[in-house]
Amino acid sequence: MARLEREPSFLPLTLSTANTVSAAVRTAPALRASAAAVTRKASEANAAAAECWTALLAGCDGPGTRALPTRLRELSEATSLFAGLRWWHGDGSQHRQRVGRAQRRIEEAITERDGEDFAEAFVGYDQAVATALARAHSRLESTTR
Repeated sequence: MARLEREPSFLPLTLSTANTVSAAVRTAPALRASAAAVTRKASEANAAAAECWTALLAGCDGPGTRALPTRLRELSEATSLFAGLRWWHGDGSQHRQRVGRAQRRIEEAITERDGEDFAEAFVGYDQAVATALARAHSRLESTTR
């Protein structure tokens, strides 16, 4: 497969937010590990998205098209664990729902091989996950003060 000079980034906001959160979390070791898991899962999802995008543009069914839905679910799960399941299913449920809707839209675009919808859906997913991370981090910071 041809390699691009620079891989496209599908999760720039999420990657930036995850890196910021990971660097800012200094207290509880479990929270640090959770933030690191989000960063790792975001990088894996971003790489799978780039592979999937290449396959969509080439009109073929590459490994990225099959791997991406799993990587997105893993990122969403890591985000929920960082945020805290009580918040994710309670006060943060609007974030969980936004992430879920965007994730389903990406999966539909893959199934339909619709590159335009894929790109648009990723913008929504990236914003949803980054916002959830930022809100969760802000909430966690205010409860530890």
